[in-house]
Amino acid sequence: MSKKENVFVASRFVLPEHREMYLQVKEDDKLETMPILEQDELESFHYLLRDAGREDYGVAITWWRHKKNNLGTTCKMFGKVEWIDMNTRRVKLLTVEDVQWIPLDNITDVKT
Repeated sequence: MSKKENVFVASRFVLPEHREMYLQVKEDDKLETMPILEQDELESFHYLLRDAGREDYGVAITWWRHKKNNLGTTCKMFGKVEWIDMNTRRVKLLTVEDVQWIPLDNITDVKT
């Protein structure tokens, strides 16, 4: 018997709650723990950020964003370092469309 002939098999219904739960599980599968970096890598990132802010050139910053428990996602943005606030330990990254404050402690990569 084909699926066309068996109406009950061909027309499965999914409740909205089940679909939402399935999508949430799929999103949770993409989450990862924050990478652990060496001290020399962190110092290199801070040097590149200070230099980019002083010399006015663009950088690509990758950082980890917390979602739930100890898991999160990795974000990436290219822009100009507008300000480094050492009191709150954040970097202000300016793009054509957006301004993003990025926590220094969550930065996982900086490229020029």
